[in-house]
Amino acid sequence: MLAGTERQPHARAVLNAALPPDGTPSHAYLFHGPAGAGKRAVARAFAAALLSDGAPDPANARERVDHGVHPDLTWVTPSGAQEMLVGDIDEPVVAAAARTPFEARRRVFVIERAETMNEQSQNKMLKTLEEPASFAHLILLSSRPGKLLPTITSRCQLVRFDAPDPEAIAARLVAEDGLDPAAADAAARLGLGDAERARAATALRPHAEAYARAALGGDLRERPWLALLAQAREEGDGAQAAIEERVAAELELLPKRDRRRAEREGVEAARRAQRRARMAALDHALELAGLWFRDVACVLSGAPELIHATDRLGALEQDAGGRDAASLRAAVALVDDARAAFILYPNEELLLEALASRLAREVAARE
Repeated sequence: MLAGTERQPHARAVLNAALPPDGTPSHAYLFHGPAGAGKRAVARAFAAALLSDGAPDPANARERVDHGVHPDLTWVTPSGAQEMLVGDIDEPVVAAAARTPFEARRRVFVIERAETMNEQSQNKMLKTLEEPASFAHLILLSSRPGKLLPTITSRCQLVRFDAPDPEAIAARLVAEDGLDPAAADAAARLGLGDAERARAATALRPHAEAYARAALGGDLRERPWLALLAQAREEGDGAQAAIEERVAAELELLPKRDRRRAEREGVEAARRAQRRARMAALDHALELAGLWFRDVACVLSGAPELIHATDRLGALEQDAGGRDAASLRAAVALVDDARAAFILYPNEELLLEALASRLAREVAARE
């Protein structure tokens, strides 16, 4: 059984049947499902199976795939903060997919966050998907496949990944992170089916809650957005450090002639990772703030069974006093608009401050 597919029946059925030496893998796959469902880990395991097939030392080939240094594996992530650029696809995938493998029987291309490809990037890839070389295999990963062009989706074999249920996520948080069951249950619900976001929520939610509650209370003197920014910077710095550590380990496995180039690319990759992780943390924090307003509305409407922050019912009931549902729905809409504006807004602190002011005016106006 392919590692990572134990709880993914559709992925298990499709991919296990394609494993060499008996299976015939498709030229293109679209792994779709919520973030945190395991798409990335299964893609790496599948790539390892394809590239180790027929290798003189299969274990060594698998190890190099795991470390991301196999010459016939190309792993693409967006170079833009929020977007996959044409340069990410043109030479690394489109051009390279026509070149014969360096050592394996195949070449494997994995494209993370494929939905971030702009239309030009997707059109660049279309010809490769229409007329693929026999040795080329593309694996697209997406949590929002609806953003891909239909012409892209139709040329891939779809592989569905299901979100784990909240109970399973909560059990993992208790076992792996040491959370108490009540906090783990709330974090799992706040993750909205995404195990990774559920884990991240434990660090972000106190700051997101303080931000939302300050707006509800109409008191912004403590500037609660500063704590959000600080936490986001910490998340970004952690992502950057992880990339730098991985690159340092990979350099040891590369020939000397390739190390300078790999080191230069690693510095750039670490910088992009820092930016992406910081922006993702800010977006996630705003999502959690929006969920707080939603939970208050659920309490106000007499539907406490629908809330996400199950361990904060008392605070939600306190915030519901004197409110009306219309103001809370408007607050959620304001948060959603701000999340969409992050990609265009030049000053993150100013956006968060302005949003807090608008939220305070909105809920105060309808009390």
